[in-house]
Amino acid sequence: MKILTVSVVALFIAASPAFAQSSRPQIEPRTKQAEPRAKPAPRPNKPDRSRDLNFLFGALKAAPDAEAAKSVEVRITSLLANSGSDTTDLLMQRAKRALDAKDNDLSLQLLDAVVDIRPEFAEGWNRRATLHFLNKNYVAAIADIRHVLAIEPRHFGAMVGFGMILHELDEDALALKVLRKALEVHPYLERIDELVKTLSEKVEGREI
Repeated sequence: MKILTVSVVALFIAASPAFAQSSRPQIEPRTKQAEPRAKPAPRPNKPDRSRDLNFLFGALKAAPDAEAAKSVEVRITSLLANSGSDTTDLLMQRAKRALDAKDNDLSLQLLDAVVDIRPEFAEGWNRRATLHFLNKNYVAAIADIRHVLAIEPRHFGAMVGFGMILHELDEDALALKVLRKALEVHPYLERIDELVKTLSEKVEGREI
């Protein structure tokens, strides 16, 4: 099965407003000088999501053991799940409830809305990819995973899902490559190291 690589191009348009200047005639030389305006209070710094993710992914890769890695993984997952939009978060919650209730059709409709209104939100694509996988719609799942990895190339959950789909399709050499990539990002992924070992023996043969 040949898989086409999907690339995402971001366009940034910057616009600078023009300010018209008007000159006022000098009324009197004895005019009192205007008192300087009070400086506005500094705004609190907004959390830097990219910086936080970079730090956490670095900590995940350098984690000394599975327990420490799990703690970092939870923080990464939480950060990735935060869309920054109340509407999107509500749709994601409703989609999860629908999926838990085995209403896959409703869950899919809700996730379709998520990726439509928030296409830059990687987790929306990831959740929909998972649903496509559960529905055994592997082509659609792979297409959504491509979107996830274009937005966040370190999304180990999407990589694992991609590897599992490839394994299901008997594309074990590609599955092995993808899962090894996932382990580079998250060295303590549960059960993935065992699957990688099994696939390595199957694809590359046992070491002598």
